Amino acid sequence: MDLRTEIAQSWRRAELSGLSPGSAVDRLDVADVDSRSRLLRAASPVLDELARQLAGTRFCVVLADHECRIVARRFTERSVELALEDISAVPGCQFLEERTGTNALATPFETRRGVAVDGGEHFLEAMKQFTCYGHPLTHPATRRLVGVLDITGPAGDANPLLGPFLRRAVSDIERRLLDGAKLAEQQLLTAFQSVQHRACAVLALGQDVVLANTAATELVDTADHRLLRELGRTRRGMRRIRLTSGTPVEVRVEAVSANAGLLFELAPVRPAVTRPRSTHELFPAVVEDRLRSAGRTRRRVLIAGEPGAGRTTAARVVAHGAPVREFGPVTDPTWCERVEAAAGAPGLLVIDGIHLLPAREAVRLAHVLDTTPTWFALISGPVSELHGEQATLAARVHRRIELPPLRERRDEIPAIARTLLRELGASLRLTPGALELLDAQQWPGNLRELAGVLSAAADHRSAGDLTAADLAPACASPAQRPALSGWEQAEYDVIVRTLRACDGNKVHAAKQLGISRSTLYNRMRALHVR
Repeated sequence: MDLRTEIAQSWRRAELSGLSPGSAVDRLDVADVDSRSRLLRAASPVLDELARQLAGTRFCVVLADHECRIVARRFTERSVELALEDISAVPGCQFLEERTGTNALATPFETRRGVAVDGGEHFLEAMKQFTCYGHPLTHPATRRLVGVLDITGPAGDANPLLGPFLRRAVSDIERRLLDGAKLAEQQLLTAFQSVQHRACAVLALGQDVVLANTAATELVDTADHRLLRELGRTRRGMRRIRLTSGTPVEVRVEAVSANAGLLFELAPVRPAVTRPRSTHELFPAVVEDRLRSAGRTRRRVLIAGEPGAGRTTAARVVAHGAPVREFGPVTDPTWCERVEAAAGAPGLLVIDGIHLLPAREAVRLAHVLDTTPTWFALISGPVSELHGEQATLAARVHRRIELPPLRERRDEIPAIARTLLRELGASLRLTPGALELLDAQQWPGNLRELAGVLSAAADHRSAGDLTAADLAPACASPAQRPALSGWEQAEYDVIVRTLRACDGNKVHAAKQLGISRSTLYNRMRALHVR
């Protein structure tokens, strides 16, 4: 059948996820639903009114949250309710295209646009009995996706008025979300004002509001906000932590109403200290120590890592002011002769891209290493990409230093970003929203990509606060993902890396990871891998 472009693209995404039209959806996993969420409180009256207006029809209303997990339903006919239960469209079930194919919950969630899906346009055979229209819900203040609203009925009952009807309901819910946010902000402000004059640092963190007294402004950096929010989700009362500045503090955490935010009182355990930092600050301290040690002892070194991870910069750290001669990948027949001629010069000889060297050139370069005392730094992609003569060449160096990709250094992004901004000569301060957006990126281009994003933002704002809006043109805005523990972040990174290597094919990724496809789907849902 001929499919509309948006439907055909959705079918393609479903196929890449390993789905087939006959895939079963009657046993999808179900999780608990937060019945006190802001979304449900704002939407419930609107859902009730929709159900009243749909009385006498065979249509139902389904609401999903920011994870596309169903949180509420309204029915006017029992037969439709039973039909939806047969396809796992029940509260707590997550409807993503990789599990449920093309439909009016998963596809609007994926595309961030309203979509009508009628009968045979559904990817899964089990859903072709329905006609539905879904539209994303966006918070008016934050512009973040907060959910999807859907109207569903039997395939024979399709009606072109479903779209405008549902969009009016979406507008009502979004307006109520904004009103609720204003009330929450008012509650947070009242709580803050009641304690802001205490002889300690007082900080209030709402969903999109930060309030701080003078002591908190001097003590707490924006990079600490994520740490404090995570602390507030798991602990109440007193707790001792260390801020990003290195200052140990006693923290008292208090929740302000159900959804207004968190109130923190912080007191330094001893006078603030500055945490020792790497002199370059772009590399982890242990990596920079090894780079500088290789420089002091003039040891030959292999610097490996993904593109953009700072390999050339790391070689200059090794050189530590000594003369540097750099050779890129082979470009002409005289490349080897030029390297051999440079081998007698003083200083550090840097050979970039040895993972790209043809076998003949790799053998000749290995001979140079064997027969001269020249100080070499070899630069390559990840060590796992070295094979044959390239691996033999790499074995001739005294020390291997692998630079971690930026996605594995999320806790260091605030400090790295500040360093890059200083190098750009910009007097900019990253707001919590900006740091959150940077943290949410996958950074396939690593440090080079981050530097490019910050440079583009600094071109338009050279001083003051750098906000998420300043970064947005160069950064994707994924659905909000909760903070992960260290172990969960490592698991998240492994899955993302494997999916990228498999071009997004989840069947191949599961096989490479040595797990079943259903296990991969479960972990992706739990870790919010998109």
